[in-house]
Amino acid sequence: MKRFLVILVLLFSTVLSACSGSTFSTAQAQPDTEEKTGSQPSSILERKDSQGAVVVTVTPVNLENPGETLDFDISMQTHSVELDMDLPSLSTLSTDTGATLQGSVWNGTKGGHHVKGTLSFPAPEDSRSLMEGVKVITLKIQNVDAPERVFSWEILK
Repeated sequence: MKRFLVILVLLFSTVLSACSGSTFSTAQAQPDTEEKTGSQPSSILERKDSQGAVVVTVTPVNLENPGETLDFDISMQTHSVELDMDLPSLSTLSTDTGATLQGSVWNGTKGGHHVKGTLSFPAPEDSRSLMEGVKVITLKIQNVDAPERVFSWEILK
């Protein structure tokens, strides 16, 4: 009887952990999850890319109200790759209207296996004009243990 209970508990815990690890997405994407922006909580804006040995998580900070910069909170986690790259030089931000910006400032930690900070892109003098008419904004990060990581957000107006 004890053996049966142990097997039953193990089976139940396996099923439970498999169910809790599932994610659902309503949009098709590369390795990241595509969701729509608007006035939704930041967790819905979060995108994650798990290519290679590095998990990169990106959340836009001020897409709806850009200031002098467009900012993205980024965290990178790994157990095998040294995360000491120059993130701004590896990052570009583009819009479906044709604008492209190069990353300018990384205020986060550099090096190690757990990196967290904010990546900023310089907004044009009139940052509102950058977002005018934009339906999709895309952040690309090159060469972080994968050739390219692509994170996109649909802008709802």
